[in-house]
Amino acid sequence: MSPPGRRLPVRRRVPLWPEMTRPDLSEREPGALARNATARRWAVDAAIAAVVTAAQVGGALTTWHHDGGTAHDGGAGPLACVLLAVGGASLIARRRYPVGVLAVTLVTTLWASSESAHVIYLALVVAFFSAVLARKRAAAIASLVIGYAASVWPWLIGQSGHPSAAFALGLAAGLIFLLSAAELIRMRSQRATALQRGREEELRRRASEERMRMARDLHDVVAHNISVINVQANTALHLMDRQPERARSALTTINDVSKQALVELRSVLGVLRDVDESAPRAPSPGLARLSDLVDSAAAAGLAVHVEEAERPTPLPADVDLAAYRIIQEALTNTARHSGGTKATVRVAYDDGALIVEVEDDGIPRPGGSGFRPGRPGNGIAGMTERAKALGGTLQAGPRPEGGFGVRAWLPVHGGEP
Repeated sequence: MSPPGRRLPVRRRVPLWPEMTRPDLSEREPGALARNATARRWAVDAAIAAVVTAAQVGGALTTWHHDGGTAHDGGAGPLACVLLAVGGASLIARRRYPVGVLAVTLVTTLWASSESAHVIYLALVVAFFSAVLARKRAAAIASLVIGYAASVWPWLIGQSGHPSAAFALGLAAGLIFLLSAAELIRMRSQRATALQRGREEELRRRASEERMRMARDLHDVVAHNISVINVQANTALHLMDRQPERARSALTTINDVSKQALVELRSVLGVLRDVDESAPRAPSPGLARLSDLVDSAAAAGLAVHVEEAERPTPLPADVDLAAYRIIQEALTNTARHSGGTKATVRVAYDDGALIVEVEDDGIPRPGGSGFRPGRPGNGIAGMTERAKALGGTLQAGPRPEGGFGVRAWLPVHGGEP
């Protein structure tokens, strides 16, 4: 077998199953994270409501005491303070009932204002922004119109004892600015949410691709090596009494192949956990290890002839790995299902692409899942996925002259098939 070398290439790790490595409360109770997030939101809303209520009621009481405890000339009476407190406390439910909270704060604020209180419109502003962020634009704009009409009484503008035209225009401009600021914050919030959602979807996509890659690698490693072990085990059983030396040789092959399989499995599964740095490692799978596949196929009773053209440039690691795995799977299927004794592997380079062909002289067995007509097994599907992942193509099927053939076209520098 090949001497230990460098580790199999492992792509950037993706959190496939975070709970396997970072156990938390969510493992013990599925809804714990959701409940914790809800509790934090309620705590934040309660804190905002308390601060706003204290600011509004405190400001009104300061004015009331300054005026000697009377409600004349702008002093805030007890009723106004209660109304301001109710409006501020309602902010606790601003996320769940944005329109209802906006209505409550609008009514209490206007009512308190009618009591001649020096009203701080903080609760109404917070409720307005919450409604806009919740996409309740109609309710938010309606509150502006109602508040503006109740504050300036447009049909009385400019008359004695009523707001002037300059004040009415200034208030209108201020409300328009408030609506514009709320819309700007809403758009930025939506953009941030969309970006976060995109990142999460990208992580899920990459995790799915990583699982598929690992599944293909595990299938290739296990299927190939188990096939060799199965053939050699049968040989040992039949020859144990008559030809013990050949049986010993078969058992030695089983020992070597099983060790190689364990090394490759360790490398494949290394993406899920940290492996022992002192553990033996197989060289990275690639066309440089094509002779290993030939030896394994020979141990399974399949004579393989290799025709490889001179490599013009070094292959990218993903293309090299895909070519190796496709050849490995094709030879495994030949040994398991075709019933042939010879196979030919051709590796050629043409116009920025790598062409891999594997042909055998066997006849597909009726029970062979890998070469059942019209119903490809996991092996062919895995080879096809590997080729498509690189932008290539793969064709597999019976040959007119007999046997079975696999042809893969893998782009190296963005060529066309």
